[in-house]
Amino acid sequence: MSDYDKVEEAETLNIEVCQNVHSMLSTEEIENLISTELNMLEDIPLDTIIYGTDLINQVLKDHVESIICYTGGKKTQKCIKIQKPILHFYVYKLTMESAATETMENGGTDLPISSHWILPAKEFHYLWNNLYFKPGVKENLLNFVETAMLFSDHEVNSNIINCNKVVLLHGPPGTGKTSLCKALAQKMTILLANRFTHGELVEINSHSLFSKWFSESGKLVMQLFSELKNLLENPRAFVCILIDEVESLAHTRKACSNGTEPTDSIRVVNALLTQLDQIKRYPNVLILTTSNLSETIDIAFIDRADIKQYIGHPTEEAIHQIYTSCLEELIRTKLVELEENTEWANIWQLQQLCVLSIGLSGRCLKKIPFLTYAFHLRKEKCTLPKFLSAMRLTIDWQLKQNDGNVNIYDAEVL
Repeated sequence: MSDYDKVEEAETLNIEVCQNVHSMLSTEEIENLISTELNMLEDIPLDTIIYGTDLINQVLKDHVESIICYTGGKKTQKCIKIQKPILHFYVYKLTMESAATETMENGGTDLPISSHWILPAKEFHYLWNNLYFKPGVKENLLNFVETAMLFSDHEVNSNIINCNKVVLLHGPPGTGKTSLCKALAQKMTILLANRFTHGELVEINSHSLFSKWFSESGKLVMQLFSELKNLLENPRAFVCILIDEVESLAHTRKACSNGTEPTDSIRVVNALLTQLDQIKRYPNVLILTTSNLSETIDIAFIDRADIKQYIGHPTEEAIHQIYTSCLEELIRTKLVELEENTEWANIWQLQQLCVLSIGLSGRCLKKIPFLTYAFHLRKEKCTLPKFLSAMRLTIDWQLKQNDGNVNIYDAEVL
Protein backbone atom coordinates (compact mmCIF):
# COMPACT_ATOMS: atom_id res chain seq x y z
CA MET A 1 0.00 0.00 0.00
CA SER A 2 1.25 3.47 -0.83
CA ASP A 3 2.35 5.73 2.02
CA TYR A 4 0.20 8.43 0.43
CA ASP A 5 -3.54 7.95 0.01
CA LYS A 6 -6.39 10.35 -0.58
CA VAL A 7 -9.00 11.00 2.06
CA GLU A 8 -12.51 10.54 0.81
CA GLU A 9 -14.63 13.67 1.09
CA ALA A 10 -16.89 12.13 3.72
CA GLU A 11 -14.03 10.84 5.88
CA THR A 12 -13.15 12.55 9.14
CA LEU A 13 -9.64 13.77 9.88
CA ASN A 14 -9.19 13.88 13.65
CA ILE A 15 -6.81 16.56 14.88
CA GLU A 16 -5.53 16.58 18.46
CA VAL A 17 -4.08 19.97 19.35
CA CYS A 18 -2.03 20.48 22.50
CA GLN A 19 -2.32 24.20 23.25
CA ASN A 20 0.43 25.84 25.28
CA VAL A 21 -0.67 26.13 28.89
CA HIS A 22 -0.19 29.93 28.92
CA SER A 23 -1.95 30.53 25.59
CA MET A 24 -5.05 32.73 25.76
CA LEU A 25 -6.30 32.04 22.23
CA SER A 26 -9.83 30.69 22.00
CA THR A 27 -10.49 27.18 20.74
CA GLU A 28 -12.17 28.64 17.67
CA GLU A 29 -9.10 30.76 16.84
CA ILE A 30 -6.83 27.74 17.22
CA GLU A 31 -9.02 25.61 14.95
CA ASN A 32 -9.23 28.28 12.23
CA LEU A 33 -5.48 28.83 12.20
CA ILE A 34 -4.74 25.11 12.02
CA SER A 35 -7.30 24.58 9.24
CA THR A 36 -5.50 27.24 7.22
CA GLU A 37 -2.13 25.69 8.02
CA LEU A 38 -3.18 22.19 6.96
CA ASN A 39 -4.65 23.45 3.69
CA MET A 40 -1.24 24.87 2.84
CA LEU A 41 0.40 21.44 3.11
CA GLU A 42 0.67 19.16 0.09
CA ASP A 43 0.26 16.14 2.36
CA ILE A 44 -0.41 15.65 6.05
CA PRO A 45 1.53 13.08 8.13
CA LEU A 46 -0.69 10.72 10.11
CA ASP A 47 -0.09 9.46 13.65
CA THR A 48 3.00 11.65 13.78
CA ILE A 49 3.78 14.40 16.26
CA ILE A 50 3.96 17.75 14.46
CA TYR A 51 5.67 20.13 16.86
CA GLY A 52 4.46 23.71 17.07
CA THR A 53 7.93 25.01 16.33
CA ASP A 54 7.77 23.28 12.92
CA LEU A 55 4.54 25.03 11.89
CA ILE A 56 4.50 27.89 9.39
CA ASN A 57 2.20 30.37 11.10
CA GLN A 58 4.05 32.34 13.79
CA VAL A 59 0.95 32.60 15.99
CA LEU A 60 0.69 28.81 16.03
CA LYS A 61 4.39 28.55 16.83
CA ASP A 62 3.75 30.66 19.93
CA HIS A 63 0.50 29.05 21.06
CA VAL A 64 0.59 25.38 20.04
CA GLU A 65 2.89 22.74 21.47
CA SER A 66 1.99 19.97 19.01
CA ILE A 67 -0.56 18.53 16.58
CA ILE A 68 -1.37 14.88 15.87
CA CYS A 69 -3.61 13.96 12.93
CA TYR A 70 -5.26 10.60 12.32
CA THR A 71 -8.22 9.09 10.51
CA GLY A 72 -10.95 7.02 12.12
CA GLY A 73 -10.43 3.96 9.96
CA LYS A 74 -7.90 1.14 10.10
CA LYS A 75 -5.84 2.37 7.17
CA THR A 76 -2.07 2.12 7.51
CA GLN A 77 -0.97 5.00 5.30
CA LYS A 78 1.58 7.40 6.74
CA CYS A 79 0.35 10.54 4.98
CA ILE A 80 -2.78 11.84 3.29
CA LYS A 81 -3.50 14.36 0.59
CA ILE A 82 -6.26 16.54 1.94
CA GLN A 83 -9.42 16.80 -0.20
CA LYS A 84 -11.98 18.65 1.90
CA PRO A 85 -12.34 16.07 4.66
CA ILE A 86 -14.41 16.74 7.76
CA LEU A 87 -12.05 18.17 10.37
CA HIS A 88 -12.74 17.11 13.94
CA PHE A 89 -10.67 19.02 16.50
CA TYR A 90 -9.71 18.07 20.04
CA VAL A 91 -8.01 21.09 21.61
CA TYR A 92 -6.63 20.66 25.12
CA LYS A 93 -4.13 22.00 27.63
CA LEU A 94 -1.94 19.83 29.83
CA THR A 95 -1.95 19.84 33.61
CA MET A 96 1.61 20.45 34.73
CA GLU A 97 1.30 19.16 38.32
CA SER A 98 2.68 15.75 39.19
CA ALA A 99 0.67 13.09 41.02
CA ALA A 100 -0.62 13.77 44.51
CA THR A 101 -0.27 11.01 47.09
CA GLU A 102 -3.54 10.33 48.88
CA THR A 103 -3.37 8.86 52.39
CA MET A 104 -5.87 7.18 54.66
CA GLU A 105 -5.68 7.09 58.44
CA ASN A 106 -5.78 3.64 60.00
CA GLY A 107 -4.82 2.78 63.55
CA GLY A 108 -3.04 6.09 64.01
CA THR A 109 -0.97 5.56 60.85
CA ASP A 110 -1.36 7.39 57.51
CA LEU A 111 -1.30 4.80 54.75
CA PRO A 112 -0.29 5.90 51.20
CA ILE A 113 -3.43 4.58 49.58
CA SER A 114 -3.30 5.99 46.03
CA SER A 115 -1.70 8.36 43.53
CA HIS A 116 -3.97 10.96 41.96
CA TRP A 117 -3.46 12.80 38.64
CA ILE A 118 -5.58 15.50 37.00
CA LEU A 119 -5.81 14.71 33.27
CA PRO A 120 -4.64 15.40 30.66
CA ALA A 121 -1.27 15.39 32.47
CA LYS A 122 2.15 16.39 31.20
CA GLU A 123 3.52 13.12 32.57
CA PHE A 124 1.50 11.04 30.07
CA HIS A 125 1.89 13.32 27.04
CA TYR A 126 2.56 11.31 23.82
CA LEU A 127 2.38 8.04 25.79
CA TRP A 128 -0.52 6.68 23.71
CA ASN A 129 1.32 7.33 20.43
CA ASN A 130 4.43 5.53 21.62
CA LEU A 131 2.85 2.25 22.71
CA TYR A 132 2.84 -0.53 20.13
CA PHE A 133 0.82 -3.73 20.32
CA LYS A 134 -0.69 -6.19 17.88
CA PRO A 135 -3.33 -4.62 15.61
CA GLY A 136 -6.69 -3.93 17.21
CA VAL A 137 -5.65 -3.81 20.88
CA LYS A 138 -5.70 -0.03 21.28
CA GLU A 139 -8.60 0.45 18.88
CA ASN A 140 -10.77 -2.07 20.76
CA LEU A 141 -10.12 -0.31 24.06
CA LEU A 142 -11.10 3.05 22.59
CA ASN A 143 -14.26 1.59 21.09
CA PHE A 144 -15.16 -0.04 24.39
CA VAL A 145 -14.91 3.20 26.41
CA GLU A 146 -16.74 5.23 23.75
CA THR A 147 -19.56 2.67 23.69
CA ALA A 148 -19.77 2.64 27.48
CA MET A 149 -20.18 6.42 27.43
CA LEU A 150 -22.75 6.16 24.62
CA PHE A 151 -24.87 3.68 26.58
CA SER A 152 -24.64 5.91 29.66
CA ASP A 153 -25.77 8.94 27.62
CA HIS A 154 -28.82 7.01 26.39
CA GLU A 155 -29.52 5.60 29.87
CA VAL A 156 -29.47 2.00 28.69
CA ASN A 157 -30.77 -0.18 31.53
CA SER A 158 -27.76 -2.07 32.94
CA ASN A 159 -30.07 -4.77 34.30
CA ILE A 160 -30.95 -5.65 30.70
CA ILE A 161 -27.64 -4.99 28.93
CA ASN A 162 -24.77 -5.39 31.34
CA CYS A 163 -21.58 -3.31 31.27
CA ASN A 164 -19.39 -3.08 34.38
CA LYS A 165 -16.89 -0.64 32.78
CA VAL A 166 -14.05 -2.90 33.89
CA VAL A 167 -10.96 -3.61 31.76
CA LEU A 168 -8.45 -6.35 32.66
CA LEU A 169 -5.06 -6.37 30.92
CA HIS A 170 -2.99 -9.46 31.75
CA GLY A 171 0.33 -10.88 30.63
CA PRO A 172 4.02 -11.06 31.59
CA PRO A 173 5.79 -8.14 33.32
CA GLY A 174 7.23 -5.30 31.27
CA THR A 175 4.81 -5.56 28.35
CA GLY A 176 3.20 -2.14 28.84
CA LYS A 177 -0.03 -3.03 30.64
CA THR A 178 0.13 -0.25 33.23
CA SER A 179 1.36 2.28 30.67
CA LEU A 180 -1.51 1.35 28.36
CA CYS A 181 -4.02 1.94 31.17
CA LYS A 182 -2.59 5.37 31.91
CA ALA A 183 -2.40 6.25 28.22
CA LEU A 184 -6.02 5.15 27.70
CA ALA A 185 -7.20 7.35 30.57
CA GLN A 186 -5.31 10.32 29.08
CA LYS A 187 -6.52 9.64 25.54
CA MET A 188 -10.18 9.34 26.52
CA THR A 189 -9.99 12.53 28.60
CA ILE A 190 -8.93 14.36 25.42
CA LEU A 191 -11.56 12.69 23.22
CA LEU A 192 -14.37 13.27 25.73
CA ALA A 193 -13.58 16.94 26.32
CA ASN A 194 -16.99 17.90 24.92
CA ARG A 195 -18.72 16.27 27.89
CA PHE A 196 -16.12 16.37 30.69
CA THR A 197 -14.06 19.36 31.84
CA HIS A 198 -11.18 17.17 33.00
CA GLY A 199 -10.14 13.67 33.86
CA GLU A 200 -8.97 12.16 37.14
CA LEU A 201 -6.74 9.10 37.32
CA VAL A 202 -6.53 7.37 40.69
CA GLU A 203 -3.94 4.57 40.90
CA ILE A 204 -4.69 2.41 43.92
CA ASN A 205 -1.80 1.13 46.05
CA SER A 206 -3.12 -2.40 46.45
CA HIS A 207 -0.52 -3.48 48.99
CA SER A 208 -1.40 -0.63 51.38
CA LEU A 209 -4.95 -1.91 51.59
CA PHE A 210 -3.73 -4.97 53.47
CA SER A 211 -3.57 -3.60 56.98
CA LYS A 212 -1.17 -5.03 59.53
CA TRP A 213 -4.40 -5.70 61.42
CA PHE A 214 -5.90 -8.29 59.09
CA SER A 215 -9.48 -7.60 60.07
CA GLU A 216 -9.16 -3.98 58.88
CA SER A 217 -8.35 -4.67 55.21
CA GLY A 218 -11.93 -5.14 54.07
CA LYS A 219 -12.92 -1.94 55.84
CA LEU A 220 -10.09 -0.06 54.12
CA VAL A 221 -11.38 -1.17 50.71
CA MET A 222 -14.86 0.08 51.62
CA GLN A 223 -13.44 3.39 52.89
CA LEU A 224 -11.34 3.90 49.75
CA PHE A 225 -14.31 3.37 47.42
CA SER A 226 -16.40 5.70 49.54
CA GLU A 227 -13.87 8.45 48.80
CA LEU A 228 -13.82 7.51 45.11
CA LYS A 229 -17.60 7.89 44.99
CA ASN A 230 -17.12 11.48 46.18
CA LEU A 231 -15.05 12.13 43.04
CA LEU A 232 -17.71 10.51 40.88
CA GLU A 233 -20.39 12.82 42.24
CA ASN A 234 -18.92 15.51 39.96
CA PRO A 235 -20.62 14.76 36.61
CA ARG A 236 -18.08 16.92 34.74
CA ALA A 237 -15.13 14.74 35.81
CA PHE A 238 -14.13 11.59 33.94
CA VAL A 239 -12.78 9.32 36.70
CA CYS A 240 -10.45 6.42 35.86
CA ILE A 241 -9.56 4.00 38.66
CA LEU A 242 -6.39 1.98 38.06
CA ILE A 243 -5.74 -1.15 40.12
CA ASP A 244 -2.29 -2.45 39.24
CA GLU A 245 -1.57 -6.11 40.06
CA VAL A 246 -5.22 -6.63 40.85
CA GLU A 247 -4.54 -10.17 42.03
CA SER A 248 -3.38 -8.56 45.29
CA LEU A 249 -6.98 -7.53 45.99
CA ALA A 250 -8.91 -10.10 43.99
CA HIS A 251 -7.00 -13.26 44.92
CA THR A 252 -9.01 -16.39 44.24
CA ARG A 253 -11.20 -17.23 47.23
CA LYS A 254 -10.89 -20.95 46.54
CA ALA A 255 -7.32 -20.89 47.85
CA CYS A 256 -8.49 -18.89 50.86
CA SER A 257 -11.24 -21.39 51.71
CA ASN A 258 -8.72 -24.24 51.50
CA GLY A 259 -6.86 -22.68 54.38
CA THR A 260 -3.79 -21.57 52.39
CA GLU A 261 -4.69 -17.86 52.69
CA PRO A 262 -5.96 -15.83 55.67
CA THR A 263 -9.69 -15.23 55.85
CA ASP A 264 -9.04 -11.49 55.60
CA SER A 265 -8.27 -12.05 51.91
CA ILE A 266 -11.83 -13.29 51.48
CA ARG A 267 -13.15 -10.12 53.09
CA VAL A 268 -11.06 -7.99 50.73
CA VAL A 269 -12.32 -9.83 47.63
CA ASN A 270 -15.91 -9.62 48.81
CA ALA A 271 -15.56 -5.89 49.56
CA LEU A 272 -13.97 -5.22 46.15
CA LEU A 273 -16.68 -7.11 44.24
CA THR A 274 -19.44 -5.34 46.17
CA GLN A 275 -17.96 -1.93 45.45
CA LEU A 276 -17.51 -2.70 41.73
CA ASP A 277 -21.17 -3.65 41.53
CA GLN A 278 -22.17 -0.37 43.16
CA ILE A 279 -19.82 1.96 41.31
CA LYS A 280 -20.80 0.90 37.79
CA ARG A 281 -23.98 2.98 38.04
CA TYR A 282 -21.93 6.15 37.67
CA PRO A 283 -21.81 7.30 34.02
CA ASN A 284 -18.35 8.86 34.38
CA VAL A 285 -16.31 5.94 35.73
CA LEU A 286 -13.81 3.55 34.12
CA ILE A 287 -12.07 0.72 36.04
CA LEU A 288 -8.66 -0.27 34.65
CA THR A 289 -6.86 -3.30 36.07
CA THR A 290 -3.67 -5.21 35.29
CA SER A 291 -2.30 -8.58 36.32
CA ASN A 292 0.90 -10.56 35.84
CA LEU A 293 -0.75 -13.66 37.36
CA SER A 294 -4.25 -13.87 35.91
CA GLU A 295 -4.61 -17.51 37.00
CA THR A 296 -4.65 -16.38 40.65
CA ILE A 297 -7.53 -13.90 40.20
CA ASP A 298 -10.93 -14.80 41.63
CA ILE A 299 -13.29 -16.03 38.92
CA ALA A 300 -16.01 -13.62 40.07
CA PHE A 301 -13.75 -10.65 39.32
CA ILE A 302 -12.74 -12.05 35.94
CA ASP A 303 -16.43 -12.48 35.13
CA ARG A 304 -17.02 -8.79 35.88
CA ALA A 305 -14.32 -7.66 33.45
CA ASP A 306 -15.93 -6.58 30.16
CA ILE A 307 -12.60 -6.83 28.30
CA LYS A 308 -9.94 -9.38 29.18
CA GLN A 309 -6.99 -8.56 26.92
CA TYR A 310 -3.73 -10.49 26.91
CA ILE A 311 -0.68 -8.26 26.44
CA GLY A 312 2.34 -10.31 25.41
CA HIS A 313 5.86 -9.48 24.29
CA PRO A 314 6.02 -7.27 21.16
CA THR A 315 5.83 -8.87 17.74
CA GLU A 316 8.52 -8.21 15.14
CA GLU A 317 6.32 -5.50 13.61
CA ALA A 318 5.81 -3.84 17.00
CA ILE A 319 9.55 -4.03 17.72
CA HIS A 320 10.19 -2.26 14.42
CA GLN A 321 7.75 0.48 15.42
CA ILE A 322 9.36 0.87 18.85
CA TYR A 323 12.91 1.06 17.48
CA THR A 324 11.83 3.43 14.70
CA SER A 325 10.18 5.83 17.15
CA CYS A 326 13.29 5.73 19.37
CA LEU A 327 15.60 6.43 16.43
CA GLU A 328 13.37 9.23 15.16
CA GLU A 329 13.57 10.87 18.57
CA LEU A 330 17.37 10.59 18.61
CA ILE A 331 17.46 12.09 15.11
CA ARG A 332 15.08 14.89 16.13
CA THR A 333 17.30 15.75 19.08
CA LYS A 334 20.39 15.57 16.83
CA LEU A 335 22.08 12.75 18.76
CA VAL A 336 21.97 10.58 15.61
CA GLU A 337 22.58 11.81 12.07
CA LEU A 338 20.39 10.37 9.30
CA GLU A 339 21.65 10.32 5.73
CA GLU A 340 19.42 11.89 3.09
CA ASN A 341 16.85 9.73 1.27
CA THR A 342 17.03 7.00 3.92
CA GLU A 343 13.81 4.98 4.33
CA TRP A 344 13.25 2.98 7.49
CA ALA A 345 11.82 -0.02 5.66
CA ASN A 346 15.02 -0.40 3.63
CA ILE A 347 17.53 -0.30 6.50
CA TRP A 348 18.63 -3.91 6.58
CA GLN A 349 20.49 -3.47 9.88
CA LEU A 350 17.28 -2.39 11.60
CA GLN A 351 15.39 -5.39 10.23
CA GLN A 352 18.04 -7.71 11.62
CA LEU A 353 17.91 -6.03 15.03
CA CYS A 354 14.13 -6.51 15.15
CA VAL A 355 14.45 -10.25 14.53
CA LEU A 356 17.24 -10.49 17.11
CA SER A 357 15.10 -8.67 19.71
CA ILE A 358 12.08 -11.01 19.57
CA GLY A 359 11.31 -12.12 23.12
CA LEU A 360 12.41 -8.91 24.84
CA SER A 361 9.75 -6.94 26.71
CA GLY A 362 8.58 -3.53 25.55
CA ARG A 363 10.11 -1.97 28.66
CA CYS A 364 13.47 -3.53 27.80
CA LEU A 365 13.30 -2.52 24.13
CA LYS A 366 12.84 1.15 25.02
CA LYS A 367 15.98 1.03 27.18
CA ILE A 368 18.17 -0.33 24.39
CA PRO A 369 18.94 3.08 22.74
CA PHE A 370 19.91 4.63 26.09
CA LEU A 371 22.12 1.67 27.04
CA THR A 372 23.69 1.81 23.59
CA TYR A 373 24.85 5.36 24.25
CA ALA A 374 25.90 4.56 27.81
CA PHE A 375 27.94 1.47 26.92
CA HIS A 376 29.30 2.12 23.45
CA LEU A 377 29.19 5.75 22.34
CA ARG A 378 29.26 8.42 25.06
CA LYS A 379 29.58 11.11 22.40
CA GLU A 380 27.30 13.98 21.48
CA LYS A 381 26.20 12.39 18.21
CA CYS A 382 27.00 9.69 15.66
CA THR A 383 25.80 8.39 12.30
CA LEU A 384 22.85 6.03 12.04
CA PRO A 385 24.90 3.03 10.76
CA LYS A 386 27.34 3.39 13.67
CA PHE A 387 24.50 3.63 16.16
CA LEU A 388 22.77 0.53 14.74
CA SER A 389 26.02 -1.43 14.96
CA ALA A 390 26.33 -0.42 18.60
CA MET A 391 22.69 -1.36 19.18
CA ARG A 392 23.42 -4.92 18.11
CA LEU A 393 26.09 -5.22 20.80
CA THR A 394 23.65 -3.89 23.38
CA ILE A 395 20.90 -6.29 22.31
CA ASP A 396 23.32 -9.25 22.43
CA TRP A 397 24.35 -8.19 25.94
CA GLN A 398 20.70 -7.82 27.02
CA LEU A 399 19.78 -11.27 25.73
CA LYS A 400 22.71 -12.81 27.63
CA GLN A 401 21.73 -10.90 30.74
CA ASN A 402 18.17 -12.23 30.50
CA ASP A 403 19.60 -15.73 30.29
CA GLY A 404 21.79 -15.06 33.35
CA ASN A 405 25.01 -15.45 31.36
CA VAL A 406 26.51 -11.99 31.83
CA ASN A 407 27.49 -9.70 34.65
CA ILE A 408 25.47 -6.50 34.78
CA TYR A 409 28.62 -4.43 34.25
CA ASP A 410 30.03 -6.50 31.38
CA ALA A 411 29.89 -4.56 28.12
CA GLU A 412 32.36 -4.30 25.30
CA VAL A 413 33.01 -0.72 24.28
CA LEU A 414 33.41 0.15 20.61
